[in-house]
Amino acid sequence: MYAIVEIQGQQFKVEKDLKLYVHHLDGEEGAQVEFDKVLLADKEGKVTVGAPLVKGAKVVAEIINPLVKGEKVLIFHKKRRKGSRKLNGHRQQFSQIVIKDIVA
Repeated sequence: MYAIVEIQGQQFKVEKDLKLYVHHLDGEEGAQVEFDKVLLADKEGKVTVGAPLVKGAKVVAEIINPLVKGEKVLIFHKKRRKGSRKLNGHRQQFSQIVIKDIVA
C-alpha cells in the first residue's frame, strides 16, 4: 500500500515504515503528525485518485529528528569589471519523519 501525499507544499510517495526528510515541521521528537492532503492512494492494486484530494484518507507519521540541517548552498554574485563580489551561504532546515500508517 502506498499513497502520494502533499507535505509542506511538496509531494511525496509514501509507504509504511518509510523514512523521509521534509521541510521543517513544528513539533518535538516522538510527536505524531497527520497529513490529510492525500492526492492518490493505492490499496492492494486498487488505485483511488482524488479530485483534488481523496476523501477520508490520511497519513500518520512520527517525527524522529525535528531539526536536521541540509548541505550548505553557496550563492556567489559577481559583477564583471567592477570589482564587486558577494558570497552568501544557506543551510535548509529539515525534519526527519517515519510513516506509521496510511488510512485510505
